[in-house]
Amino acid sequence: METFLLFLILFIVCGIWFDSKNDKPLISKTKKQVLVDTSILIDGRFLAVTRTGFINFDILIPRSVVGELQILADGGDDEKRVRARYGLDIISALQSEEKVTVSILADGNSAAEGVDNRLISLAKKMNADILTADYNLNKVAKVEGIEVLNINELVQSVRADYLPGEKIMLEITQKGNEKKQGIGHLPDGTMVVVENGESLIGTNSEVEFIRSLQTAAGKMMFARPSGVKKAKIENTKSKGRAVKSSKVEKPAQNIQVEVSKKDSTESRGKKNKKVVKAKPSAKNTSKNKEKSQKPKTKTQTRRRTQKSMEASLVELANKE
Repeated sequence: METFLLFLILFIVCGIWFDSKNDKPLISKTKKQVLVDTSILIDGRFLAVTRTGFINFDILIPRSVVGELQILADGGDDEKRVRARYGLDIISALQSEEKVTVSILADGNSAAEGVDNRLISLAKKMNADILTADYNLNKVAKVEGIEVLNINELVQSVRADYLPGEKIMLEITQKGNEKKQGIGHLPDGTMVVVENGESLIGTNSEVEFIRSLQTAAGKMMFARPSGVKKAKIENTKSKGRAVKSSKVEKPAQNIQVEVSKKDSTESRGKKNKKVVKAKPSAKNTSKNKEKSQKPKTKTQTRRRTQKSMEASLVELANKE
């Protein structure tokens, strides 16, 4: 009986050990395969995303895509040649990254039906996704029932919710580290530093975003109470008027120049007139003499008439 129990215990222990060796993980570690097109390799944003460690799939680069880059790199268009060479550099940089696995898929150096059509056919055969930044390929692949990863949609989803110049109602709850600063928070928990917002603590005020700061610790927004910007614009307008008044002075200088020109011409005319007076003609001299003599005769006749009147009065008085 005791030997039977020993054999039974030994059998159970061996079974447990054997099962532990053949146990499969609860979560499979098989990665998804994603085909990459030319537009992604030319776009440098994808390399930055892979370096963050968010990419959890195997990257497959078809040989036809590499061949297309080689054709563009050897072409005559300078812009396309530079971008194609940059795409080849991105491939080598992706292969050197330890956080992702990159492999070249041998599908031929060229695609007679076109690179986009080749990618769609490969995705159907391999049950893989397509990573692209091409708008048309994105639409066609979705019509064909292929899952598409668009880097433009990724960038749009992680962009700032509020841009500089936008206004929202924000509850200012506490003081900031600097003087006259107030602190508020967005619904997602992002901290907003409000300049000159200390007096608005405890109120729900309208603020205008100025800028944002993205760091490894998180995102921070800076804002100010709405209405401050308008006052600054008015001041700039007053400065602008002063500038306009200074610009108006320029025609005055021209006027002065013209006046000076007129004065110079008049002075020249006067000089010419003086010269004419210095050398008068014979006719002018005779006329001037006649004019000078006429007033003298008038004064003599007046004096004579006055004397005759006085003499007549004296005679009348003597007769009486």
